[in-house]
Amino acid sequence: MADAKILPLAVVGLGFRVGDISVLDGATFDIAPGSRNIVLGPNGAGKSVMLRLLHGLLTPTSGRVGWSNPDALAVRRAQAMVFQRPVMLRRSARENVEFALHVAGVRNVRNAADLALDRAGLMRLADRPARLCSGGEQQRIALARAWALQPEVLFLDEPTASLDPAATNAIEEAVNAMHRAGTTIIMTTHDLGQARRLADRVLFLNHGRLVEDAPAVSFFAQPTSPDAAAFIRGELLW
Repeated sequence: MADAKILPLAVVGLGFRVGDISVLDGATFDIAPGSRNIVLGPNGAGKSVMLRLLHGLLTPTSGRVGWSNPDALAVRRAQAMVFQRPVMLRRSARENVEFALHVAGVRNVRNAADLALDRAGLMRLADRPARLCSGGEQQRIALARAWALQPEVLFLDEPTASLDPAATNAIEEAVNAMHRAGTTIIMTTHDLGQARRLADRVLFLNHGRLVEDAPAVSFFAQPTSPDAAAFIRGELLW
């Protein structure tokens, strides 16, 4: 993990507009070190945009993302992101992980790559072309690629959205293992069961607004907003 810590994170009035459309509007919250934060909400709520704003892939049109470390290079090096549909290079699973390590300037990439693959339960696939692996295996390769960098913060954008239960379980186990090793998790999902299994804290979005921010136990037991209560009951939100 990077020596220069970047947490806690203070997000203030975060917004993103595309023309006249407000995709995210005035989100304010903090992220503490060592937490598992699940960004929950229906499709189109603004979850993926929020992650991209926090990760630096998009520039806010209002508000700010305030990492505790002002060094932009340290911020980039201390975080990683896994997307819903990971991009696999035309290389083996091991070489996909090694490439990320090379870019980060890590030495002894072979050992670091093999350790990450082993942690993700993928050593048997180390020499297989990554693009020939199943969707669940590719997602675990992407996780191993992120894990090898030992990020302080890991962003995951609906990493199990198109996976079967066995693959979903493997991803969740890997995410929890990274958390136990000290990585702070910020993950989007619309899956209530997954949020219950993984979350310490829930950020609930609807129509681009942060409707509720609460510990997971209290969010699921007694949501304070009508939108969150309806979502938990399985009702469609319009």
